[in-house]
Amino acid sequence: MKKNESSLTSLISAFARAYHSRYDTPLIFDDFIAKDLINEKEFTSISENMIQGISFFNKEIAERLQHDPEEILKWVIQIQLSPTPLARAAYCEKVLHNELMLGAKQYVILGAGLDTFCIRHPELENSLQIFEVDHPATQQVKKDKLQDANLAIPGHLHFVPMDFTKMFSYEPLLDKGFKSTKTFFSLLGVSYYLTREENANLISHLFSHVPSGSSIVFDYGDETLFTAKGTSNRVEHMVKMAAAGGEPMQSCFTYQEIEHMLESSGLLIYEHLSPDDIHDLFFCNRADDLSAFETIHYIHAVKK
Repeated sequence: MKKNESSLTSLISAFARAYHSRYDTPLIFDDFIAKDLINEKEFTSISENMIQGISFFNKEIAERLQHDPEEILKWVIQIQLSPTPLARAAYCEKVLHNELMLGAKQYVILGAGLDTFCIRHPELENSLQIFEVDHPATQQVKKDKLQDANLAIPGHLHFVPMDFTKMFSYEPLLDKGFKSTKTFFSLLGVSYYLTREENANLISHLFSHVPSGSSIVFDYGDETLFTAKGTSNRVEHMVKMAAAGGEPMQSCFTYQEIEHMLESSGLLIYEHLSPDDIHDLFFCNRADDLSAFETIHYIHAVKK
């Protein structure tokens, strides 16, 4: 991401969550606040761009639905945009709620973008400290959007401006009140954009200041990420769109490589979800086009 530029992927992810909350049923993940952070002008502009780009995604669908822009938009969102942001958020928050019952006191969201967990769960104000770590420009956009939506920043939410993809430091977190207590981390939609070395260094640094039992949920692309096509070539499209948007994907892993990387930082894999597992957990028996994205896996890893 270029200096002083907010993340485009965070905006598109929030748009996908907002659309799902508005129009899809049943809901995989109900981010009922996302629609308040995407104003009508942005929602319309992104929608129009997706509709106009249908030929890039699928020429056959473009021709068949050429007179029905709403169906075109629905197809693009359900096939291409929504599956991963929805399912990984649902999985992450499911794990988080379990970790809270097991004593986690801090939640660090790396690459938070327009995440709304803190706003959706005011009941946790006295039991969980939340630290959103992201690029300063992205955080400023979020603050502006919260203000525009008349949403107050809760007392237990701490913004930590940092380009952690280049160099992670605990100093800014400590300055915001971070303590060496049981902590849950989320790293969603980030690993793809880092090199293998950057991923390994980040994980190592993250768990250097937290006790045993602290854990992380993250998603990653498997070894077929840069060769697989996927349904309607959506995996290939995802990789191409990331590059065109100035945030190219850089890494993928075999399960054994992920396991080794985590072991090197003293972590054990508690749960691994393959694309088939993710489909069974979140997408079964749907009548629409939503389905688990090929090549993308979820990991819950715990510090020994």
